[in-house]
Formats: sequence, structure tokens, C-alpha cells
Amino acid sequence: MIDPASGQAATVRVWDPLVRVFHWGLVAAVAMAWLTADELQPVHEVAGYTVAGLVALRVIWGFAGSRHARFAQFVKGPGDTLAYLGSMVRGHERRYLGHNPAGAAMIVALLLTLSGTAFTGWLMADQTRVAMLPDLPRIVTPAWADGDEYGEGREIEGPLKDMHETLANLTLLLVALHVGGVALASVRHRENLARAMLTGEKRAPDPGDIA
Repeated sequence: MIDPASGQAATVRVWDPLVRVFHWGLVAAVAMAWLTADELQPVHEVAGYTVAGLVALRVIWGFAGSRHARFAQFVKGPGDTLAYLGSMVRGHERRYLGHNPAGAAMIVALLLTLSGTAFTGWLMADQTRVAMLPDLPRIVTPAWADGDEYGEGREIEGPLKDMHETLANLTLLLVALHVGGVALASVRHRENLARAMLTGEKRAPDPGDIA
């Protein structure tokens, strides 16, 4: 889009279609997994497999995708991330056209917790899968009880289920922090970041912004 007053671009394309499909597809899959936990196990498992597939796709796209989708472009070290958080606290953080360092750290954390949640859920779906991984710590060895309501004849309990639920709850906490961070950045920089993830476009960089 061109700004009539300046003749320069008012918005620029930042998020490619795959990044946007991943983002909103993941929102839907995580919501479905959360809503069907302990209620509709077949739907819950499909949602979990969808999450796993989307995470795998995003990791691949993090190396092969467009500029702002690549990990090398937005993932920063601990020092840069802490410095950015400090500037946020003081209220004068710089605007990033792509992911800012705090957002990048959140993406990495969510990919890790989602991967762990999906993996432990996959292990829970069939007790023979744990047997295929003999080097797993004993803490994740499941205990199986009779009376599964989904017709499998078994219901998993014990440390593996606890680990799965802990990772799922940690993911929900990170999602809440992510939504809060998006809202804060939208207010601070006067742009709707949720809408930008729908359209793929953001306000063109101003002087001092990091593109």
C-alpha cells in the first residue's frame, strides 16, 4: 500500500502465507486439544497429531522459509533478549518489523513445550511405544489401569500422564504471556499485531525501527 502524502509504501509484507497458516492452525489445534482433554479422546489425539505436524513444519520453515520466518533472522542470544526486556520495562523498546527478541524467545519456548506435550501424548496413546524407547528415564514409565472409557481396555496413569499435563499447563501459561505481550506491543507501537498475522502486512518501518 502506498501513502498518498509521501508516495512511499505505508505497509510492507512481513509474514508469508505459511507462517500465517501455521499460527492460526496452531491456535485452533491447541484450543481443540484443550477443550477435548479427558472428554473426547479420539478428537484430542487428532488435535495432538495436528499440533505435532504444524510444529515440525514450522521448524523446517524456520530454516528454509522467507526472511522474517527464519530463526537466524529473529532468534537472539540471552543478552539481547534480557536487554530488550529491560527496555520494555522502561517503556522505550524499539519496534521490530519481524519478531522482537522477547517474541522470539517465546516462540522457541512454545515450540519446545508443544513438542514435549505432543511426544508424551503420543507415548501415552500406546504402552508399547515406551518399550521402544529403553533409554527413557524411569520417571516417564507409565502405569496402566483397567477400565479405559474409550474402548482400549486401559487407562494411563502415573508419572507420564503427570508430565504430559504439566507440559500442557506450561504451554497454556506461555500462551497467556504471549497474548499479553502481543497486546502490549500493539499498544506501544500503535499497530494491530493480531491483524498483521492475518493479512501478513505491517506498517512500514519508521526511522529507528529494526527491519
